[in-house]
Amino acid sequence: MKIKQLILTLSTIVLAGSLMLTSCRKKKEKEEDPDSDQTEAAENNLAENMMNDVAGIGSQGSENGSLSTYRLGDNNDVFLSVCASITTNTVAKTFTVDFGSTPCLCLDGKMRSGKLMFDYFNSTNGAVAYRMSGYKCVITTTSLSPYVVDGYTVNIINKTIENTTPLSSVSPTLTAGAMLTWSVSANVNIIKPSGGGTVSWNCTRTKKLLNTNDTACYKGQSIPINWKKAKIQLDGSANGMTASGNNYTSVITALVRDFKTCDPTVKRYPFISGKIDFTPGTKATRYIDFGSGTCDYSGTITIKGITYTFNF
Repeated sequence: MKIKQLILTLSTIVLAGSLMLTSCRKKKEKEEDPDSDQTEAAENNLAENMMNDVAGIGSQGSENGSLSTYRLGDNNDVFLSVCASITTNTVAKTFTVDFGSTPCLCLDGKMRSGKLMFDYFNSTNGAVAYRMSGYKCVITTTSLSPYVVDGYTVNIINKTIENTTPLSSVSPTLTAGAMLTWSVSANVNIIKPSGGGTVSWNCTRTKKLLNTNDTACYKGQSIPINWKKAKIQLDGSANGMTASGNNYTSVITALVRDFKTCDPTVKRYPFISGKIDFTPGTKATRYIDFGSGTCDYSGTITIKGITYTFNF
């Protein structure tokens, strides 16, 4: 009996030791497993691009009443497929951009439908256009005609853009070295297609027209900006919640888009330089680098010292 009890005791000790080793091994493997998930960083990049496109639509609409970048063809194209129409109300100081009820292929290669509403009633200095000092525009969407881009439903609760350029810098003439500047804030929800969840995104930004002194782009307060010749920079911060339910923060530094130099066949003008430090929940910060100015769609994400190349 004593021998049997001894064998049972030894077996129990061996089993417990085995379980402990297995548990330690699994814990070690889990700790050594690299944190390489880029999904949430990609969601932030999606929101950045979506909202910059909305700002681009608003700036084109307010500058000259046309949306050449968001039509399938140029204005003199006899086979023009009008993706975007603009309805203006100069008394109420509003305009609405309507992409229609069914998805329409725009010149930048994206499928859009629905409406965007722009209200610039609270502008100062008599400003009526994006380029003008004191121009302030509030952008919203409506559930009656939701704004959808490539299957993503973009609910803009509020996006406010205000031209913060000192009037003395641009009128009556442009001060040497001056740049047009805007402050930007946004509160947005983006519903991913196929039940992919909802991304919330809130931001505070400054925007600069880096080549304000280039007369091919800007010729004064009385003449619309030629956005096809523009080079812009964004700086600021954002926060929100990813589709997987994690809170996040991000900081952007010198994020640049160059419409003058970068003219891709499909006009999805990329960010060509600048950085985003993106921190999802308790995970390590993702350091996103868009490069040093080359007109391409590539960039890198560095997580815990490991760098991954991505194409956006």
